Amino acid sequence: MSSLPSEPEFEQAYKELASTLEESTLFEQHPEYRTALKVVSIPERIIQFRVVWEDDNGQLQINRGYRVQFNSALGPYKGGLRFHPTVNLSILKFLGFEQIFKNALTGLNLGGGKGGADFDPKGKSDNEIRKFCVAFMRELSKHIGAETDVPAGDIGVGGREIGYMFGAYRAERNKWEGVLTGKGGSWGGSLIRPEATGFGLVYYVNHMIGHAGQGSFKGKKVAISGSGNVAQFAAIKAIELGASVVSLSDSKGSLFAPEGSSFSSEDVENISALKLKHQSLTAFSSSESKYKYIAGVRPWTHVKVDIALPCATQNEVSKEEAEALISSGARFVAEGSNMGCTQGAIDTFEAHRKEHKGQAIWYAPGKAANAGGVAVSGLEMAQNSQRISWSRQEVDERLKGIMEAAFKNGLDTSIKYVKTSEGELPSLVAGSNIAGFVKVAMAMHDLGDWW
Repeated sequence: MSSLPSEPEFEQAYKELASTLEESTLFEQHPEYRTALKVVSIPERIIQFRVVWEDDNGQLQINRGYRVQFNSALGPYKGGLRFHPTVNLSILKFLGFEQIFKNALTGLNLGGGKGGADFDPKGKSDNEIRKFCVAFMRELSKHIGAETDVPAGDIGVGGREIGYMFGAYRAERNKWEGVLTGKGGSWGGSLIRPEATGFGLVYYVNHMIGHAGQGSFKGKKVAISGSGNVAQFAAIKAIELGASVVSLSDSKGSLFAPEGSSFSSEDVENISALKLKHQSLTAFSSSESKYKYIAGVRPWTHVKVDIALPCATQNEVSKEEAEALISSGARFVAEGSNMGCTQGAIDTFEAHRKEHKGQAIWYAPGKAANAGGVAVSGLEMAQNSQRISWSRQEVDERLKGIMEAAFKNGLDTSIKYVKTSEGELPSLVAGSNIAGFVKVAMAMHDLGDWW
């Protein structure tokens, strides 16, 4: 694997995967997979382009647009579009690389990719966002299609942006096809898609709790970071299953429920309404005085919980914060965000798992735990291909089945390839990495991508 010093996020994602493969018995049993790792670490194609648009003052604005088409061995490239000023190739390569194996774990025919632009939608009018989306899609439309590359939303790209881009694609290419997922319900979208990542995360963790002999979400205290789509629906589902959600956060700080209290579903819906207006959680704490907002902190060092769900962004749990969660008695950590934990945090969780066996904290990586979003995107693609719509219950049942299969796949693969001592919980990070990698590597081999 060759990379540049300016790609720290991609290097981190690659090393996280490679280290678990090296530490398992996979390469001992199949040394040829080392060649597959070298091949899969390089994108099949990287597209960069300029996006020129006009703001409301008539001034010309220029942004950089990207699409990393990383791997198509299992199906069309699939992965979100991110609009955020921090977007660069390192971040998109890390996200695309993770997406390959996440998509493989869904069991659906999906390749891996990621894209976006260094455009900041905050503070922009609807008209400016529409103009940007049209200009962005004018170029991207040359490189995507329902059987080629099917983007979705990500940070900064919600239903409004998907709508503008779908309309622009339709106008540019003169065709209606399932080229984007996360569409509106009346024009090709799937029920449960907005909820899918958060709901799927909770379904996955429920299997972790059950396998560890700790019952279910009922009666558990849960800390959640973030307050966007994933965090909101993870909180709503956890509350529905009987848990107490005690924290949410935004980029400036964290919001906490007082001791003995928790957020209600109504609270989460009110926070969602604030987020649509791009308001901080401080506005909620001002209106609901019983909740306390602490600026400049993440939840992990300020809570005593059973379950921690990082749902904000990458590297949001440090080694020190991992140690704080362990000291507080937390038993389960699962990433709703992509690469939510630093390598130091993962190493800390894994060391505790090995040392404390059945009483340890148990960590699940985002490529498995947050695969529900792309899974329902895949189900949206299937509905588009058939020109039909499934009921909410049918989509939710399929999502539950996919998350259960992802959990069991990681669990069984870990047992097969990772040596453990008696009473030790299997490594879900190693099992998920190996399961996703082997599926992609075998497909690439059959297609002649390596030999």
